[in-house]
Amino acid sequence: MNTATERPRLKTSAMIASIAAEGQRVRAAPFGKALVELALQRPEVVGLTADLAKYTDLHLLAQAHPERYFQMGMAEQLLLAAAGGMAKEGLLPFATTYAVFATRRAYDFIHQVIAEENLNVKICCALPGLTTGYGPSHQATEDLAMMRAVPGLTIVDPCDALDIEQAVPQIAAHPGPVYMRLLRGNVPLVLDEIEGYRFELGRAKLLRDGQDVLIISSGLMTMRALEVAQDLAADRIGVAVLHCPTLKPLDEAAIVEQVRYKHRLVVVAENHSIVGGLGEAVASVLLRHRVQPARFELAGLPDAFLDAGALPTLHQRYGISREALGGRIRRWLG
Repeated sequence: MNTATERPRLKTSAMIASIAAEGQRVRAAPFGKALVELALQRPEVVGLTADLAKYTDLHLLAQAHPERYFQMGMAEQLLLAAAGGMAKEGLLPFATTYAVFATRRAYDFIHQVIAEENLNVKICCALPGLTTGYGPSHQATEDLAMMRAVPGLTIVDPCDALDIEQAVPQIAAHPGPVYMRLLRGNVPLVLDEIEGYRFELGRAKLLRDGQDVLIISSGLMTMRALEVAQDLAADRIGVAVLHCPTLKPLDEAAIVEQVRYKHRLVVVAENHSIVGGLGEAVASVLLRHRVQPARFELAGLPDAFLDAGALPTLHQRYGISREALGGRIRRWLG
């Protein structure tokens, strides 16, 4: 066997490893640090978790403000019901758990207790989409489809540490319930290299322009889109990237502006099933505004229960790694 071409053997830790590439700039626990800073300014801020403080970075709030931290145990329905009750009493609860547990296990409590009464609860959930290798029980590949269907619920999917840090005070200032996908631990830092970039709730941002391809993306796939744009530029393929960190309400005007009359391939890249996520939301926008792209493709996760395994392997297998996304776009360009 030619050992020179062998890939390194991945350890079990790769199933929960950071999504950052080796040597990539990262910032540790941006959500936890931003929440601690917010709590200094707003005494009504409290944090709740379902036995996962360490894995949502909420332990930093517990250390800084132990009297404003609530450990609810492994009972997600209770977690969200209690958050709703606290909001009714004038507190500003940030409820954290894994995305699968908040959405699939406690959906009715989000729908009935929080959203129907428009309570000021911020639901911040780790392991969104394919950010864990522990199989379908932990992979929240359908969370956006579920949450988009809840009336009045604002949905945020940050790209990196900067997005998270800037999103926290903005979702706190927004009246009403919010669901935010959460990247935790050592989170990549990429958007600080985009001149003038700032997260704005409800606004999409054009991060770079290009004449051949438009990638519309959210979450970690915006990082992938920027990487692919750099790779394709070497072959003189111009790639524009429109980052949509707020999925609901979606910035329809920005999407229409970047597609109408541009005559380029439109690719929606998302860390979510192709069913019910950003791709279908963008397709709906274009159809309702009578805008027809030259070609439209979805670069999301398949409508399937995904495998367990090391994250780098799974990202390549399901088409959302840097290499795989670039390959898909090259094939679509022909």
